[in-house]
Amino acid sequence: MDLDFLYNMNEGPLRSGLIVLGAAVVAAVVAVIIHRVGIMLIRRIARGHLFTTTATEVAYNASRLCLILFLLRLVLTGAPDNTPGLTSVSYLTSVALILALTWFLIRCVKSVSVAVIKLNPYDVADNLKARRILTQTRVLSRSAYFIIALLGLSFVLLTLPGARQFGASLLASAGVAGIVAGIAAKPVLGNFFAGLQIAFSQPIRIDDVLIVKGEWGRVEEITGTFVVIRIWDERRMIVPLQWFIENPFENWTHTSATILGTVFLWMDFSVPTQQVRAEFERVCKTLPLWDKRVCVMHVTDAGERNMQIRLLVSAADSGSAFELRCQIREHMIAFIAKNHPHALPRLRAEVQARNDPDAPGAIIDGSPKEGGG
Repeated sequence: MDLDFLYNMNEGPLRSGLIVLGAAVVAAVVAVIIHRVGIMLIRRIARGHLFTTTATEVAYNASRLCLILFLLRLVLTGAPDNTPGLTSVSYLTSVALILALTWFLIRCVKSVSVAVIKLNPYDVADNLKARRILTQTRVLSRSAYFIIALLGLSFVLLTLPGARQFGASLLASAGVAGIVAGIAAKPVLGNFFAGLQIAFSQPIRIDDVLIVKGEWGRVEEITGTFVVIRIWDERRMIVPLQWFIENPFENWTHTSATILGTVFLWMDFSVPTQQVRAEFERVCKTLPLWDKRVCVMHVTDAGERNMQIRLLVSAADSGSAFELRCQIREHMIAFIAKNHPHALPRLRAEVQARNDPDAPGAIIDGSPKEGGG
């Protein structure tokens, strides 16, 4: 094979390009080796430290790419000026490095949120504190993603030729354009600041039980722009973040998951209330869903035909309260129907015989009885 052309290249562009290409390949291999060894050392040194070990797992690929692009950028910085396509390749490498650093920072934030969630599991009975931390972590991490991505895009635009002139022209025409941009960005910025407000003031949290627009459901997810509520029948309600700042709603688990449940019974006035109360208290003690806090019976209303009995019980959460109310309602109706059937609501009516001479107002021989109505 004739290799004389390699000696004839001297210091030409082709030789420079081959040298830079070889140096780039070597730099990429060295970067991969350094990255792998460095990660192994960090994991050994930080063994037992959840945040550090999680960061080495979540940001592994992003950190490796950043190191490869950094060494390639060093190679291109020292490349000869006559290297073919040096300017274009250098620019693309710089933009790729900025994007890789943006990705790396996002993964670092992600690793922190993952570590925090691992330290505060919310799949336990008393998860109020864990849900509060989980909500803050998710909302703040998504806000950090937005800010980091925005900064990364800004740095990419700054590398474009004439970007500063473009920015100056935008500032010069900021009169009408600023108003239009402000109106267009109002929903986005409103949801962004609403997310920050929810993260710190926490009117809602992950897994909170809410009543929104008459629907009962749990907070399944809080994103950067909306909240996903899982309705009891497996439907999903999507509500913008800003809605929770501007509108009233019910939160049944804001300070505690415990809740009171009521069962209403309409009974006849002849019902023996003491026996009903004794049976109600007895059955409460046999039901495992009752949390042993409240078990009270009151006659809360009386009308012209019957009276209203309220059975008040307590449970650990709203789901348990619903089941407990159903069980108590079924048992008490069966108890009253079996032991005191006369106490069930009934409509009284008196029927009089037409020709009964003793009945007031009876008609005899076509004429009303004296004293009749």
